[in-house]
Amino acid sequence: MDSGDQRSGLHPDAAVFVISVAAELAGMHPQTLRQYDRLGLVSPSRASGRGRRYSPRDVVMLREVQRLSQEEGVNLAGIKRILELEDQVSALQARVEELTAEVARVYEALQRSRRVFAAGPEGEVVAVERGRRPQRPASTFAPSGALVVWRPPSR
Repeated sequence: MDSGDQRSGLHPDAAVFVISVAAELAGMHPQTLRQYDRLGLVSPSRASGRGRRYSPRDVVMLREVQRLSQEEGVNLAGIKRILELEDQVSALQARVEELTAEVARVYEALQRSRRVFAAGPEGEVVAVERGRRPQRPASTFAPSGALVVWRPPSR
């Protein structure tokens, strides 16, 4: 559903339309809008004099309520439940996006700070870079890297 007039730059939640204009934009009678407001289907903002002010998003919702009622045959109680569930799904999707971003941030932080530990030459625990082995001290007992071939004793 498109929630605003992208060409005019009007914010989708800007409460700018009086009830008569919103009713005309939605193709409904103003009394229908009042009924929808009383039922909690589409609740517009209120001006200082308590007059209803509809946003472009409200007009889109009014059209959707009308479509569900006339084309799909859904009663007003069913429409209210559908709208509530759509709001709940939107909220849950937003929460999933937040949690996904948080998991990505935590994972990146772990990847940057993850340390690898190994046993040092004296048996102590030492931190090493990933993909590296701990350095061995040069000592007389350290292998020289020479190849030693073992031959069984002859009989």
